Amino acid sequence: MNRTNGGEFEFILMELSGILGELIQYPEKSWKEGLDRILSPPTIRSATPADAERVARIYIDSWNAGFGALLSRADRIVTPELTERWRHDLAQPVPLRWWVAERAGSIAGFSGIGPSRDPADPRLGELDTIAICPLHWRTGIGKALMAVALRYLVADGYVEAVVWTVEGYERGIAFYEAMGWRRDGGTRADGRQIRFRRGWRSSPPSSLPNSGLNREAKQ
Repeated sequence: MNRTNGGEFEFILMELSGILGELIQYPEKSWKEGLDRILSPPTIRSATPADAERVARIYIDSWNAGFGALLSRADRIVTPELTERWRHDLAQPVPLRWWVAERAGSIAGFSGIGPSRDPADPRLGELDTIAICPLHWRTGIGKALMAVALRYLVADGYVEAVVWTVEGYERGIAFYEAMGWRRDGGTRADGRQIRFRRGWRSSPPSSLPNSGLNREAKQ
Protein backbone atom coordinates (compact mmCIF):
# COMPACT_ATOMS: atom_id res chain seq x y z
CA MET A 1 0.00 0.00 0.00
CA ASN A 2 1.50 3.34 -1.00
CA ARG A 3 1.50 6.43 1.15
CA THR A 4 -1.44 8.10 -0.58
CA ASN A 5 -3.71 5.07 -0.27
CA GLY A 6 -2.61 4.57 3.31
CA GLY A 7 -3.56 8.14 4.18
CA GLU A 8 -6.94 7.77 2.50
CA PHE A 9 -7.60 4.47 4.31
CA GLU A 10 -6.70 6.01 7.67
CA PHE A 11 -8.95 8.98 6.96
CA ILE A 12 -11.90 6.70 6.09
CA LEU A 13 -11.44 4.81 9.36
CA MET A 14 -11.38 8.12 11.23
CA GLU A 15 -14.62 9.21 9.55
CA LEU A 16 -16.34 5.96 10.51
CA SER A 17 -15.07 6.28 14.06
CA GLY A 18 -16.49 9.79 14.26
CA ILE A 19 -19.90 8.70 13.00
CA LEU A 20 -20.09 5.83 15.49
CA GLY A 21 -18.90 8.11 18.26
CA GLU A 22 -21.76 10.52 17.63
CA LEU A 23 -24.36 7.77 17.33
CA ILE A 24 -23.71 6.44 20.85
CA GLN A 25 -25.09 9.73 22.13
CA TYR A 26 -28.53 8.75 20.82
CA PRO A 27 -30.97 6.35 22.51
CA GLU A 28 -31.74 3.29 20.41
CA LYS A 29 -35.10 4.59 19.22
CA SER A 30 -33.41 7.74 17.87
CA TRP A 31 -30.52 6.14 15.99
CA LYS A 32 -32.15 6.52 12.58
CA GLU A 33 -32.82 10.19 13.27
CA GLY A 34 -29.27 10.65 14.50
CA LEU A 35 -27.78 8.85 11.51
CA ASP A 36 -29.84 10.93 9.11
CA ARG A 37 -28.65 14.11 10.81
CA ILE A 38 -24.99 13.13 10.88
CA LEU A 39 -24.86 11.87 7.28
CA SER A 40 -27.05 14.53 5.69
CA PRO A 41 -25.06 16.50 3.09
CA PRO A 42 -23.94 19.86 4.46
CA THR A 43 -24.93 23.10 2.78
CA ILE A 44 -21.97 25.31 1.92
CA ARG A 45 -22.54 29.03 1.59
CA SER A 46 -20.48 32.20 1.62
CA ALA A 47 -19.77 33.44 5.12
CA THR A 48 -20.90 36.90 6.24
CA PRO A 49 -20.02 39.12 9.21
CA ALA A 50 -23.25 37.94 10.83
CA ASP A 51 -21.63 34.50 11.22
CA ALA A 52 -18.78 35.86 13.35
CA GLU A 53 -19.99 34.63 16.75
CA ARG A 54 -20.47 31.04 15.61
CA VAL A 55 -17.25 31.08 13.59
CA ALA A 56 -15.30 32.33 16.62
CA ARG A 57 -16.82 29.59 18.79
CA ILE A 58 -15.92 26.84 16.30
CA TYR A 59 -12.43 28.27 15.89
CA ILE A 60 -11.77 28.13 19.65
CA ASP A 61 -13.45 24.78 20.28
CA SER A 62 -11.64 23.07 17.41
CA TRP A 63 -8.32 24.70 18.39
CA ASN A 64 -8.61 23.54 22.00
CA ALA A 65 -9.64 20.01 21.01
CA GLY A 66 -7.10 19.60 18.20
CA PHE A 67 -4.05 21.66 19.17
CA GLY A 68 -4.43 22.31 22.88
CA ALA A 69 -2.62 19.23 24.16
CA LEU A 70 0.12 19.57 21.53
CA LEU A 71 0.80 23.19 22.46
CA SER A 72 0.12 22.76 26.20
CA ARG A 73 -2.74 25.23 26.03
CA ALA A 74 -6.30 23.90 25.79
CA ASP A 75 -8.01 26.73 27.64
CA ARG A 76 -8.52 29.41 25.00
CA ILE A 77 -11.86 31.18 25.23
CA VAL A 78 -14.03 33.27 22.94
CA THR A 79 -13.64 36.96 23.69
CA PRO A 80 -15.46 39.99 22.26
CA GLU A 81 -12.18 41.05 20.65
CA LEU A 82 -11.79 37.70 18.89
CA THR A 83 -15.38 37.83 17.64
CA GLU A 84 -14.82 41.32 16.26
CA ARG A 85 -11.64 40.20 14.50
CA TRP A 86 -13.60 37.43 12.82
CA ARG A 87 -16.38 39.88 11.93
CA HIS A 88 -13.74 42.04 10.25
CA ASP A 89 -12.12 39.11 8.41
CA LEU A 90 -15.43 37.74 7.13
CA ALA A 91 -16.24 41.14 5.62
CA GLN A 92 -13.09 41.32 3.48
CA PRO A 93 -13.48 41.28 -0.31
CA VAL A 94 -11.92 38.97 -2.89
CA PRO A 95 -9.20 37.68 -3.08
CA LEU A 96 -10.12 36.61 0.46
CA ARG A 97 -13.01 34.15 0.50
CA TRP A 98 -14.79 32.50 3.45
CA TRP A 99 -17.45 29.79 3.59
CA VAL A 100 -19.50 28.12 6.30
CA ALA A 101 -20.96 24.62 6.28
CA GLU A 102 -24.45 24.22 7.71
CA ARG A 103 -26.05 20.99 8.83
CA ALA A 104 -29.53 20.75 10.32
CA GLY A 105 -29.75 24.54 10.29
CA SER A 106 -26.60 25.14 12.32
CA ILE A 107 -23.09 26.18 11.28
CA ALA A 108 -20.82 23.16 11.80
CA GLY A 109 -17.57 24.39 10.23
CA PHE A 110 -15.91 27.05 8.12
CA SER A 111 -12.96 27.59 5.79
CA GLY A 112 -11.19 30.42 4.04
CA ILE A 113 -8.64 31.03 1.29
CA GLY A 114 -6.53 33.87 -0.03
CA PRO A 115 -3.05 34.71 -1.31
CA SER A 116 -0.21 33.02 0.57
CA ARG A 117 1.19 35.04 3.46
CA ASP A 118 4.14 32.78 4.29
CA PRO A 119 5.80 32.74 1.85
CA ALA A 120 4.35 35.98 0.49
CA ASP A 121 3.68 35.18 -3.16
CA PRO A 122 0.65 36.43 -5.15
CA ARG A 123 0.85 33.36 -7.44
CA LEU A 124 0.59 31.01 -4.46
CA GLY A 125 -2.72 30.46 -2.73
CA GLU A 126 -3.28 29.60 0.91
CA LEU A 127 -5.89 27.58 2.73
CA ASP A 128 -6.07 30.10 5.56
CA THR A 129 -8.25 28.12 7.93
CA ILE A 130 -10.46 25.06 7.93
CA ALA A 131 -12.14 24.41 11.28
CA ILE A 132 -14.94 22.02 12.21
CA CYS A 133 -17.01 21.88 15.38
CA PRO A 134 -15.61 18.85 17.27
CA LEU A 135 -19.11 17.34 17.48
CA HIS A 136 -19.02 17.11 13.67
CA TRP A 137 -15.48 15.84 13.21
CA ARG A 138 -15.10 13.03 10.67
CA THR A 139 -18.64 13.32 9.33
CA GLY A 140 -17.85 14.82 5.91
CA ILE A 141 -17.99 18.54 6.79
CA GLY A 142 -14.26 19.04 6.32
CA LYS A 143 -14.22 17.21 3.01
CA ALA A 144 -17.07 19.37 1.66
CA LEU A 145 -15.38 22.60 2.74
CA MET A 146 -12.06 21.46 1.30
CA ALA A 147 -13.66 20.69 -2.07
CA VAL A 148 -15.04 24.23 -2.33
CA ALA A 149 -11.78 25.81 -1.20
CA LEU A 150 -9.73 23.87 -3.75
CA ARG A 151 -12.04 24.71 -6.61
CA TYR A 152 -11.82 28.41 -5.85
CA LEU A 153 -8.03 28.30 -5.43
CA VAL A 154 -7.89 27.03 -9.00
CA ALA A 155 -10.55 29.47 -10.26
CA ASP A 156 -8.68 32.41 -8.70
CA GLY A 157 -5.59 31.55 -10.75
CA TYR A 158 -3.18 30.18 -8.16
CA VAL A 159 -0.72 27.63 -9.50
CA GLU A 160 -0.35 25.93 -6.12
CA ALA A 161 -1.51 26.43 -2.54
CA VAL A 162 -0.12 25.94 0.95
CA VAL A 163 -1.61 25.29 4.37
CA TRP A 164 0.03 25.33 7.79
CA THR A 165 -0.75 22.97 10.67
CA VAL A 166 0.78 21.86 13.96
CA GLU A 167 3.47 19.17 14.00
CA GLY A 168 2.10 15.99 15.57
CA TYR A 169 -1.55 16.77 14.78
CA GLU A 170 -2.11 13.35 13.24
CA ARG A 171 -5.84 13.76 12.60
CA GLY A 172 -5.26 16.90 10.57
CA ILE A 173 -2.22 15.50 8.77
CA ALA A 174 -4.18 12.39 7.71
CA PHE A 175 -6.99 14.63 6.44
CA TYR A 176 -4.67 16.85 4.40
CA GLU A 177 -2.86 13.89 2.89
CA ALA A 178 -6.15 12.22 1.97
CA MET A 179 -7.14 15.45 0.20
CA GLY A 180 -3.94 15.49 -1.87
CA TRP A 181 -1.69 17.78 0.21
CA ARG A 182 1.95 16.88 0.87
CA ARG A 183 4.59 18.26 3.23
CA ASP A 184 7.00 20.57 1.44
CA GLY A 185 9.59 20.89 4.19
CA GLY A 186 8.56 24.36 5.36
CA THR A 187 8.46 24.97 9.13
CA ARG A 188 8.04 27.91 11.47
CA ALA A 189 7.57 28.63 15.18
CA ASP A 190 10.72 26.63 15.98
CA GLY A 191 9.40 23.63 14.09
CA ARG A 192 6.05 23.49 15.86
CA GLN A 193 4.22 24.34 12.64
CA ILE A 194 4.67 22.47 9.36
CA ARG A 195 3.66 23.41 5.84
CA PHE A 196 1.75 21.37 3.28
CA ARG A 197 1.50 22.16 -0.42
CA ARG A 198 -0.89 21.12 -3.17
CA GLY A 199 -0.81 21.49 -6.93
CA TRP A 200 -3.52 20.68 -9.43
CA ARG A 201 -1.95 18.51 -12.14
CA SER A 202 -1.98 15.04 -10.55
CA SER A 203 -5.29 15.39 -8.68
CA PRO A 204 -7.44 18.26 -9.93
CA PRO A 205 -10.09 19.60 -7.52
CA SER A 206 -12.82 18.69 -10.03
CA SER A 207 -12.19 15.06 -9.09
CA LEU A 208 -13.14 15.67 -5.46
CA PRO A 209 -16.59 14.72 -4.13
CA ASN A 210 -19.61 16.95 -4.67
CA SER A 211 -19.21 19.88 -2.30
CA GLY A 212 -22.87 20.75 -1.78
CA LEU A 213 -22.04 24.32 -2.84
CA ASN A 214 -25.22 26.33 -3.15
CA ARG A 215 -26.01 29.34 -5.31
CA GLU A 216 -24.96 31.93 -2.73
CA ALA A 217 -21.47 30.46 -2.38
CA LYS A 218 -20.99 30.56 -6.15
CA GLN A 219 -21.40 34.31 -6.31
